[in-house]
Amino acid sequence: MESPIKFSAIGGLIAALLLTACQDDSGESSSAVLKINGSTTVNLPVAEAAEILRERTQKVIQVDTQGGSSGGISMLGEGLVDLGMASKHVDDDDRAKFPDCDYQEIHIGEDAVALIVSKDVWEGGMKSISKQEMASVYEGKVTNWKEIGGPDQRIAFFNKEPGRGTWEVFAHWLYEDPKTAPLVSFPEVGGNEETRNKVASTRGALSQLSSSWADGKSVFALAIKTAKGGVIEPSGKNIADHSYPMSRPLFLLSNGEPTGEAKEFVAFMLSDEGQELVRKHGYLGLADLSE
Repeated sequence: MESPIKFSAIGGLIAALLLTACQDDSGESSSAVLKINGSTTVNLPVAEAAEILRERTQKVIQVDTQGGSSGGISMLGEGLVDLGMASKHVDDDDRAKFPDCDYQEIHIGEDAVALIVSKDVWEGGMKSISKQEMASVYEGKVTNWKEIGGPDQRIAFFNKEPGRGTWEVFAHWLYEDPKTAPLVSFPEVGGNEETRNKVASTRGALSQLSSSWADGKSVFALAIKTAKGGVIEPSGKNIADHSYPMSRPLFLLSNGEPTGEAKEFVAFMLSDEGQELVRKHGYLGLADLSE
């Protein structure tokens, strides 16, 4: 039997139309269909949880990743989904754009953004990068790996689409405020799988990616150089205590306190079983985080 979980853009549009059709006069969904959209990072444990609950309850749960974190935030704000997924905080601009949406961030786990390189770069000796070196690459001042301690190879940088949670965490680290990040003309990549495949298949490649997707076989995560001459890797310990500078929370988003099907789904994600799904996909569960 075909799974009701939807991942395509067409599926997302259908979900939006279904939600509009199924809302009653109070604006609440009158059907048992639960619609979730957003971050490709958060999607991994959420999609598996949806499959488990679908099998147990026979309820229809539609999960999509249109537009990444920004898509989840905006579709929730527009009333097109019941829950959003985001790997970044909902910022003041988002709240101002959708003033009728009472965004609630439900913390389900922790991840980090890694700077990943292709195998030839890694084997050429490039194992770490400083904030200043990364800024020089991003701003086009450094174009060959040998200029920052790597092999004599042109840097092929793939920039995450601005608006995705991964890019915003990266831009916060590099420039403190994503709004101050310079406009660049590098090729853009979207979801995690696309990014990993592009870097793995391109010599001299570099990009930003969820650390759990850096498999150490086809793509490799660089450590971040510190001001004191050390390095910090995106390890579980460093993510948990936030010593790694691009650690980030993973959220489910609701409009006000979740109710009905959404409340049940959130409760599952926060249960021991749901938290094991978070860990299964390489993220930290809430119990793994430092106080």
